[in-house]
Amino acid sequence: MFFRQISTPKEYISHHLQHLQFNLHTLKLLSGHNISTNFWILNLDSLFFSIILGLIFLFPFYKIAKNMQKNPNKIQTAVEILINFVNDNVNDIFHAKSQLIAPLSLTIFVWIFLMNAMDLIPVDFIPLFIKYFFHYSTIRVVPSSDINITFSMSIGVFILIIFYSIKIKGGKGFLKELIFQPFQHPIFYFFNFILESISLLSKPISLSLRLFGNIYAGEMIFILIASLIPWWCQWILNVPWAIFHILVIALQAFVFMILTIVYLSMASKKH
Repeated sequence: MFFRQISTPKEYISHHLQHLQFNLHTLKLLSGHNISTNFWILNLDSLFFSIILGLIFLFPFYKIAKNMQKNPNKIQTAVEILINFVNDNVNDIFHAKSQLIAPLSLTIFVWIFLMNAMDLIPVDFIPLFIKYFFHYSTIRVVPSSDINITFSMSIGVFILIIFYSIKIKGGKGFLKELIFQPFQHPIFYFFNFILESISLLSKPISLSLRLFGNIYAGEMIFILIASLIPWWCQWILNVPWAIFHILVIALQAFVFMILTIVYLSMASKKH
């Protein structure tokens, strides 16, 4: 345990589960508006690391795409393998024509993988760095363990589902799909609408909660190990768990990508 001033495991765990936050509610109160809600709170650490990891993804891919070589180096080869992997999955699942789905799927897979991979950094490493230079140690570095980040990504996918449904089927076709299936008899139309609406709304919820739950659980295990075991022997448990967690990190990024492709493929089909 590196934070010696935090005396108990409970305090240590609570400390590492606190976000660096910016409260817009306070600013609105100072401006004279009487607002009694905590909705407008930004988790600055989640936003910061999400943006940084997004740039880490975009910059090398842009440089490699701009300077393609006939005899590729190792980095270009790895990028090409990754692009082919994503492209094969898109071609197998999404059969409509779209210039968005493949780049979107690649972005989702790599971005979520990078966010998940932050879980492999030792629990106290970045907080100690921040504390040394900025005298502030309350920070979380795994964006995908923040429900706000995972839910915002799933909302983006949900908006695309609605967009493609209306674009391909039209407004009437989209409403008919909600009303006339799975049961064809008029007595079931209202029941169909409720059932299909719940099914539609459950897609972004399941996407966000699945990713959040798995990564949050992995983060909690790392924090528990750091809080209960002396730092000099934490590697005995950390190394095996980290090796296993690499599979979880990749799998959760893959599942989010695949489900996005499946949902958009379903939205693009006329029934």
